[in-house]
Amino acid sequence: MKKTPSLYKGFLILLSSGYILQNCSSKSDPKRVYMPDIYYSKAYEPYADPVSPYREEDNRVLLFKNGTTSLLPVIGTVARTEDDSLPYTLPDSNEGYEASLKILTSPLDLNQKTENLERGKAIYQMNCAICHGDIGDGQGELVKNEKILGVPNYKDRDITIGSIYYVIMYGRNNMGSYASQLTPADRWKIAEYVMQLKKQ
Repeated sequence: MKKTPSLYKGFLILLSSGYILQNCSSKSDPKRVYMPDIYYSKAYEPYADPVSPYREEDNRVLLFKNGTTSLLPVIGTVARTEDDSLPYTLPDSNEGYEASLKILTSPLDLNQKTENLERGKAIYQMNCAICHGDIGDGQGELVKNEKILGVPNYKDRDITIGSIYYVIMYGRNNMGSYASQLTPADRWKIAEYVMQLKKQ
């Protein structure tokens, strides 16, 4: 009678060990997966061709018409690389700002002056007018509501098209850089538009 419990214990230990050893295998070749959607992540690399490592029927599931897991960037999206056709080499320093004051013309095509000013005005209204005001008088909505103070009137400042570009690119005083929001060409277009506001 005393041998029966130890026989059962031995049998249970042997059975448990066999079960554990049977189910121990490499992660790349599991015997049984209870939650494959968690075990195999559905997180895809952007613009990759999605292929499931688990189920054959999941393979080649194209999420978008272009055969990738992501949509193409929106037209007009700011590229992460600078535009090589509009180089700007002035450093972010006091010397760089002083040098920018000597730049009196933009490198944009003079034959497209009207289009450049129209684009500059549209971008200015979206990004700048809230602080600088619609006519560049420093009376934007944030200033009127006393959320930000000290925004100057363009007519009172000694600025050039180059210094405007410099400030948009690097920021100065209370204004931060807008380089991540605007392409180099759009920065020049805003600078041209600001100079037009200064002259009015």
